[in-house]
Amino acid sequence: MYGYDSAAMVKTAYLLEKFSSGIPYERYVQTGNEEQQRRWSQVYDAARLTDAQNQLVGGFVREMKILIFSGIWCGDCVEQCPLIHRIVEANPGKIVLRFIERPRDGELVPELRINGGNRVPVVVFLSEDNEWCATAGDRTINRYRASAIRKLGPLCPTGIVPPDKEELAATLNDWMNEVERVQLMLRLTPRLREKYQD
Repeated sequence: MYGYDSAAMVKTAYLLEKFSSGIPYERYVQTGNEEQQRRWSQVYDAARLTDAQNQLVGGFVREMKILIFSGIWCGDCVEQCPLIHRIVEANPGKIVLRFIERPRDGELVPELRINGGNRVPVVVFLSEDNEWCATAGDRTINRYRASAIRKLGPLCPTGIVPPDKEELAATLNDWMNEVERVQLMLRLTPRLREKYQD
C-alpha cells in the first residue's frame, strides 16, 4: 500500500508542478512561428460550439483544470487543441486550461505515453483540489475514423488545411463528451458534494 500511495503522490506533485508552469492558450499559440500560428488560428476560427453546447458548459458548477501536453508543430494538436479552448471559453470561471510544450524530440514521462509512444496531445483533467481525474489523447474516436478513411498509413496530419467541417464538428463533440464526463465525475463525487453541501 505504501508504494501505491507514494506513486500517487509523485504523480499528483508532477501534474501540479506542470500545471503551475503551464501557459494559457493564447500565449502558447504565440510560441509558434508565423505559419504555426496561422494553422492554429484557422482551426480555432472554424470551430464553433452550438447553442446547446454553450449552455451545457456554461452550466458547469465544479472547477476543473485541463493540462495539455502538446507540440506547437503537431498536426493532431493543431486540429484538436483549439477545439478544447473553444469549450473552455464557454465557462472560463470553472475551467482553467494550460499547455506544456513537448519538444519534437522530447520524451513524456511513462505515465503519459500512449501506446508506448511520446504522442501528443495528451490531455490531463484535474479537480479543483488537484486530484487526477482522467487522461485522454492523442486523438478522439472521430479523428481516428477520419484518419483511417484517408490513409491508414504512417503520415500524420499536417494542419496545413483545416479539417473537414463534419470531422471538426464530430471531434469537437468528442471533446465535449470528455469534458462533460469529467465535470459530472466532479459534480457527483462524495468528497466535493460534502464540501459544497450539494
